[in-house]
Amino acid sequence: MRPLRDSDVVLGLESSCDETAAALLRADGTILAEAVLSQLEDHTPYGGVVPEIAARAHLAHLPGLVRRVMGEAGVGPGDLAAVAATAGPGLIGGLIVGATLGKGIALAAGVPYLGINHLEGHALTPRLPGVFAGGLQFPYLLMLLSGGHCQCVKVEGVGRHVRLGTTLDDAVGEAFDKSAKLMGLPWPGGPHLERLAASGDPTRFVLPRPLLGRPGCDFSFSGLKTAVANIVAKGVDEQGRADLAAGFQAAVAATLADRAAHALAMVPDATALVVAGGVAANQGIRAALTAVAGRAGLPLVAPPIRLCTDNAVMIAWAGIERLRAGLTEALDHAPRPRWPLSDLSVTPV
Repeated sequence: MRPLRDSDVVLGLESSCDETAAALLRADGTILAEAVLSQLEDHTPYGGVVPEIAARAHLAHLPGLVRRVMGEAGVGPGDLAAVAATAGPGLIGGLIVGATLGKGIALAAGVPYLGINHLEGHALTPRLPGVFAGGLQFPYLLMLLSGGHCQCVKVEGVGRHVRLGTTLDDAVGEAFDKSAKLMGLPWPGGPHLERLAASGDPTRFVLPRPLLGRPGCDFSFSGLKTAVANIVAKGVDEQGRADLAAGFQAAVAATLADRAAHALAMVPDATALVVAGGVAANQGIRAALTAVAGRAGLPLVAPPIRLCTDNAVMIAWAGIERLRAGLTEALDHAPRPRWPLSDLSVTPV
């Protein structure tokens, strides 16, 4: 494989859950075109993501999104330097759709294929040129906060990640969605709960801060969710719902801030505190983590909100980072519904 040039173009594909996405990036980080198709309307009647529906939607729409971004960028298959597709973790049906399409395009174009770990996509997004002035240097502390994941990770380099703590039960995004459902809010609940919390009093209800002050940086949210359920069961009016939403959000923010402070103490050489994943879009949580980072004398680095949720820009960028490190995958690389960051390859194929 020849060295990657800044002008080289990489196609990224994302299909791990309920967003179908494609993007084209130059190796210098310039986004040439991107598209994300939400499956929100498909899954809303069921109150959550239905894996079979998600897989069929990816199969129906991903090829069209690839044609769309290529058309917008004026790029053909022969102009590609590589193809990167999410290969895990996630819903296996969607992963198979994206990885198979990515391999097919790579094979037809005669270029390398990269099976990208979705979590590493989030982990490396803050290094995308323009996200952080001067560029983000390794190592840094990543708080990965989403509907399926809640982790503190020391990011030492491409393919080199040390998990410092994780959730003992619910992921933070899952706790948002379940608590929002208890309050009668539509799915996905996180954004609706944040909007409702803006008009609430966070001090009205006394809610737990799980593991607050405990050693380490593991998380637990099931007790907080149970407390919300108990309050709702006693009955709350409209203002009560807003107060409960505000109290829940404040409890989560305080818990995450405490866990972040403990994690930073475990990474004394960190260059920054990074927050990524869908929950990183919550402004209250960003404010709490900004304060923690500031007390440690570090910046809080967060991607633009559109790059916090699942997208193909992060997959293409992770592909570029791995190509620069000389890492690719063989075409028999299998998608993995479970794929810890610790299992990533750091040896060139």
